[in-house]
Amino acid sequence: MPPIAPNELLSIGETASRSGLTVPTLRYYEDRGLVAAVRDPGGRRRFPRHTLRRLAVIAAGQRVGLSLEQIRLAMAQLPTHRAPNQREWRAMSVEWAKLLAVRVRELQALQTDLDGCIGCGCLSLGRCVLFNPDDEARAEGPGSRWLRHAVEEGAAPE
Repeated sequence: MPPIAPNELLSIGETASRSGLTVPTLRYYEDRGLVAAVRDPGGRRRFPRHTLRRLAVIAAGQRVGLSLEQIRLAMAQLPTHRAPNQREWRAMSVEWAKLLAVRVRELQALQTDLDGCIGCGCLSLGRCVLFNPDDEARAEGPGSRWLRHAVEEGAAPE
C-alpha cells in the first residue's frame, strides 16, 4: 500500500482497513463524536489521515477498560482538525491516569471481596446472611454499595 500524504483524505473503507476496524464501527464512532469525517461531493465519508491515530488511542483506552464515553470526553479536549501535539496527548494521558487509578482501586476491592459479599443486597449467596444480615445494604442504595465504599476509601488487597 503506498504511503498516505498527511493532508490526504481516506475513504471509510481505507480507514477501516488501516485501523483494523469495521466500517460499521467507524460509523458508530462518528455518531458518538469520537472521530469526525468530511463528506465529498458525492456525500461519501472521508477521514483525515490523523483519524488513524485517534482510532489507535480509542483502542488503547478500551484495552485498559475505559468506556467509550470516558474516551469521548477525554478526546473532546483534543483538536479534531489535526493530529494532537505531544503536550495535548500528555494532558489527556494525565486525565486517563486518574481514571485508570480509580479502575485499579475498583478491581483491587473486587479482588479482595471476590469470595465474599460485595454488598449488593441480593441475598442470593448462602453467606450473605453473615455479611449483610437483614439486607442492611439495601438502605445504602442500589448496586454493589460495599464495593463502592471500599473503592472510595482507597482499599487495596493486603
